[in-house]
Amino acid sequence: MENSQAIKTGDYVLVDYTGKYEDGTVFETTVKDRALEAGIYEESREYTPLFFRANANQVIKGLDKSVVGMKVGEEKTLKIPPEEAYGEYRDYLVQEIPLGRLELETHPEAGEKITTPSGREVRVLASTETHATLDFNHELAGKTIIMEMKLVSIIGGSGLDPGAIQDL
Repeated sequence: MENSQAIKTGDYVLVDYTGKYEDGTVFETTVKDRALEAGIYEESREYTPLFFRANANQVIKGLDKSVVGMKVGEEKTLKIPPEEAYGEYRDYLVQEIPLGRLELETHPEAGEKITTPSGREVRVLASTETHATLDFNHELAGKTIIMEMKLVSIIGGSGLDPGAIQDL
């Protein structure tokens, strides 16, 4: 149902994007060629446009509100501050946890990511014989990000039957 209409709140859309740090380093993309070029290509990953409902809090705020009004084929480059991206960095989300509570098979190393018993992936900042200091912040918390995006398609309006989405 592609058309030249502008996206309205509630429309379902497909967006290709490339996320960068302010220094230009690419950290994420939906475009295979961009991933290869940036050296972040993962063979096991499928590179397809991001599907979401416009202005419905399904993606970061800065991207969510920026698609409203766009037309198919339109491109934008956004500078998204932390409060509209992954939030501010919160010191209280850095916690020292006894190793016994982490149920790990190997001793964690600073810099690696581990999965907690609750299934959450976190960064290890430091590790001793008895404790690990873990950072529960999102890895992009506190960062301004640059988002290059292109509206690939408008799937349907806010009246789209939610059951039809499962067929996409």
